[in-house]
Amino acid sequence: MDEFEPFYRLAVSAAIGLTVGIERHWREREAAPGQRTAGIRTFALIGMLGGAAGLIEAALPSGGTPGVVVAAVFVAFAGIFAFYKWREAQAEFDFSVTTVVAAMVTYLFGALAVVGDLRLAAAGAVTLTAILASREALHHFIERMSWVELRSAIILLAMSFVILPLLPEAPFGPFGGISLRAVWSLAILLAAISYAGYIAIRVLGSGRGELAAGAAAGLVSSTALTLGNARQAANGGDARRLAAGAAVAGGVSYVRTAVLAIALVPALASLLLPPLVIGALAMAAGAAWLMRGPIVAQQDMEPIGNPFEIAGVLKVALFLAAIGFAVRAASSVFGSAGIIAASALAGIADVDAATVTVTGLLSLDPVIGATAIIAAVAANTVAKAIYALIIGGGRFARLFGAISAVTLMLGAAAFWLARALVG
Repeated sequence: MDEFEPFYRLAVSAAIGLTVGIERHWREREAAPGQRTAGIRTFALIGMLGGAAGLIEAALPSGGTPGVVVAAVFVAFAGIFAFYKWREAQAEFDFSVTTVVAAMVTYLFGALAVVGDLRLAAAGAVTLTAILASREALHHFIERMSWVELRSAIILLAMSFVILPLLPEAPFGPFGGISLRAVWSLAILLAAISYAGYIAIRVLGSGRGELAAGAAAGLVSSTALTLGNARQAANGGDARRLAAGAAVAGGVSYVRTAVLAIALVPALASLLLPPLVIGALAMAAGAAWLMRGPIVAQQDMEPIGNPFEIAGVLKVALFLAAIGFAVRAASSVFGSAGIIAASALAGIADVDAATVTVTGLLSLDPVIGATAIIAAVAANTVAKAIYALIIGGGRFARLFGAISAVTLMLGAAAFWLARALVG
């Protein structure tokens, strides 16, 4: 630590308190002077108090008990602040403990800015301020949340942070095997996409929600979105809107693949941009065609069911894992007719994996590389149409299959023309 760094860190401690204090003072801005326990100045001093305690801690000779000064000052400060806040609560009949906790956290972030990670302390202060400022929005959100929505959120969090870390990452079985963690991660992705789509429909209304969910899912996994929408269609969901959402996800995934491939190998742009952009536009046009006509208002919709059913999510995740295993087994037993066939096989399960693999071959001819990536995209598009037929069936499969077929034909024509122009 150079001679100027302690001054800088102490200034950040004060800025942390000032940031939180602005929100707390604004919250009680109509109170007369002397009628609030802590405002902008008090919180700035609280941040400085934490920083000063950290400076004293750092100045003590080594060998003592670490953290004793910061802890002692914290206990004294918390007791004094809580006493004054209790007096204010008695006078105003306001028994919220939020300001007390905010002051305690501000002190700790102030100390962390001096003796620990400066960036973490600053980020924590901004996050704390955002949480405090979001009181009305959070309260309104909780008031509108149903038990089914809360239960689904808890299940999703448990899947992500309780069960997932306990699962082994090593695959079991031949041909690369199946990883339990990979399958569970896919189930989490499917559940998260379903939940995001559910929230989008609740917030934006039917029609707009499916499109918003599809656009977001296209950046993560258009296959997962297609499977989720197919499952909803099989359970009686609106096939037209669900197919439109799947089409939007497919179009966004085309754009994502183009950006990824061209960022890795810019020489592929002239061959990949025409078919992928045409494909994205075809998917978008198909979604617009499906969404033509008035959109049903939120109050006219039928009640929305569960955000996701864990049993259905696991079935779809296992189905995708089985598809991936079958592809690896077929490739291992029968081989592949070159990089294009291998890329098409890999694209059935994951276009990004095929794209990264192909672009990593530095000596690969651009025409062969672009053909391999287009083969992976085409195989993935066909696979999603087949998934839609197997899982969704009926009108959903017909609508999404028709859009996929038109997209493939237009994309193939654009790629053929691009190859002819490149020579």
